[in-house]
Amino acid sequence: MKIEGSRPPENQEVLLRAQKLGKQETQSGSNESPQRARQNDQVHLSAKAKEMEELKQVIQQMPEIRTDKVETLKKAIQEGQYKVDSLQIAGKILEEI
Repeated sequence: MKIEGSRPPENQEVLLRAQKLGKQETQSGSNESPQRARQNDQVHLSAKAKEMEELKQVIQQMPEIRTDKVETLKKAIQEGQYKVDSLQIAGKILEEI
């Protein structure tokens, strides 16, 4: 990591300016109380964002490994019934290229 100069990065400058403005407002005796100012902050999520959050929860509850499918394949391999179609695999590889 290389640090050049004594100036803070731009995003820190913005933060410092915001902090200074906040201090000036509290010192100048702003008309709004801090409690009232906090009440004005609101976040509204769109229906799409809510739907995405619900889907995220559903996905997190799903198991990472589909044990039923793994067991079926394991059984087929052990019994010698699992056949690999080399033409199908080659076709899928070519589709990816």
